[in-house]
Amino acid sequence: HSGSTPMDQRRDALAAAARLELEIREIAKRHGGVCTCGSVRVSPNIPTAVVGECDITLDQRHIDAESLAAMLGEAQAASHRFAQEEQVEVSWSHLWRIPPIPFEAALIDLCEEAIVETSGQCHRLPSGPLHDAAEVARAGVPTVMMFVQSLRGLSHAKEEDTKIEHVEQSVIALDKLAEKAMAWIMERK
Repeated sequence: HSGSTPMDQRRDALAAAARLELEIREIAKRHGGVCTCGSVRVSPNIPTAVVGECDITLDQRHIDAESLAAMLGEAQAASHRFAQEEQVEVSWSHLWRIPPIPFEAALIDLCEEAIVETSGQCHRLPSGPLHDAAEVARAGVPTVMMFVQSLRGLSHAKEEDTKIEHVEQSVIALDKLAEKAMAWIMERK
């Protein structure tokens, strides 16, 4: 019960999880990766009880496999440290593990050229999301992706939208990329 349990005697699983969530952000920053704790479930999940169990999901991504492994190792070490300090237990299980999948460097350069020729600027964005293109690249097919800016930074949401002029520019840039990619393929033959 939260009203009668002294603060120094609590075994608050949410406190340990919250500390971990903040630490994994720092871990990602140190390694140049990204991460999120995208879901949190607590039990008993009532306002007047100390949280006895807390399940969180951790999604870490990095374009370098060694850096990704280091991020996971540091997160696990931090979780054990926080569990000990908060007097709770911790365990890990993997929902899935996907190694970073590099795209074709030459196609990335050609994509950037096409975008700069069209709009005058380009921002490289490592693709953290699990796109079909990653599976194509994993199969050994040279692959690249071109992203179009979403309004308010919202993507993968029903509110996602893009300015019509950005769509028009992206079609032109994609056409240029297709021409450049075809020439690149012909040079390789």
